[in-house]
Amino acid sequence: MSRDDRNNPARRRLLAAGLALPALMMPGVRETFAQAGNLPATPACGDAPTPKNMEGPFYKPRSPQRTSLLEPGIEGAKLMVTGYVLTKTCNPVQNAVLDFWHCDADGEYDNTGFRLRGHQFTDAAGRYRLETIVPGVYPGRTRHVHVKVQAADGPLLTTQLYFPGEPGNRSDFIFLPALLMNMSQANGTRLGRFDFVLDAG
Repeated sequence: MSRDDRNNPARRRLLAAGLALPALMMPGVRETFAQAGNLPATPACGDAPTPKNMEGPFYKPRSPQRTSLLEPGIEGAKLMVTGYVLTKTCNPVQNAVLDFWHCDADGEYDNTGFRLRGHQFTDAAGRYRLETIVPGVYPGRTRHVHVKVQAADGPLLTTQLYFPGEPGNRSDFIFLPALLMNMSQANGTRLGRFDFVLDAG
């Protein structure tokens, strides 16, 4: 994907619609996924790389590989986050690993198992898709999702994704506006869009 492609509105809409390509999904998820792909891109490649943000105390290595963190017993509003992993020169990063983790709806992390934790790899177009729940909040923090992103043999980016309009954004000293997702809603699911730009290429 060239910089010209990323700056061409028609091309960007086509690429965003491509987020909906995986067709073998549960009823209703396909339509929701398509809606997520229609969200505007976050700050484009060609800008500064995605900023780092604190890891926090609750990271656990060796999470299971999965695109959905939903499992029996997990309660909360559904959330789907989609986007691309790109280089600074706007090329898609295939097989980049994204490792996500966050608290449950009550603000608690699972530190004994791997609930609401998982990693996945981008496809040939650099796309990823995460199905989970909207995380809760806990004292001192605003609502957020943790993530580590890394291209093969590239530097590791540890950062967090934030939700627009959250009251805690203003008082959270870790919060960065550059890490806000674009948000919408469809079929009872909150939709987030964020494109990661790695310091490579």
